[in-house]
Amino acid sequence: MTLPDTAPVILTLTLNEEAHQHFTHLRQQHFPPDRNFLEAHVTLFHHLPGSELAAIQQELAVLAATVPRLTLQLTGVRFLGNGVAYSLDNARLLQVHRTLQQQWAEWLTPQDRQPLRPHITVQNKVAPAVAKALHEELQNSFRPAVIQGTGFTVWAYQGGPWQQLAQIPFTGPEDTDGAISGR
Repeated sequence: MTLPDTAPVILTLTLNEEAHQHFTHLRQQHFPPDRNFLEAHVTLFHHLPGSELAAIQQELAVLAATVPRLTLQLTGVRFLGNGVAYSLDNARLLQVHRTLQQQWAEWLTPQDRQPLRPHITVQNKVAPAVAKALHEELQNSFRPAVIQGTGFTVWAYQGGPWQQLAQIPFTGPEDTDGAISGR
């Protein structure tokens, strides 16, 4: 697909279907309906240049072939001020992100140069008191869990809902040392 050079590309981590459905349901319950354009997602990069889409997809395909499905630890509920998110942890995901930051350094916005703090936002753009109440509710019922990161999803940002451009599954061999295979 060809995009205008000005259309940003967004990169997210693809979640296993059960986790995706669960967190999408939470978004539907708690996100303001007039602002809930998206299903549950874990954003890796917020603003990559649309003019580099072919290179982005090619580099992701090469990297995804070295990365196995990622076991993500659901570690807690994060208060965002005007919303709530679930925090995730996986050392390999952080390493994958740093690798892409190095490859794409010249393209990155200040936000995308920051270390990754992976999370799934289930509420945003609400009054702080509303967010605080949901944070307390979800914190009280929180139990650590494991979900899967299964690949990359590439999106075009066009002012509201995102347009999916590609899904690139992780197909790398499992390894036991936590490093990206082949790197």
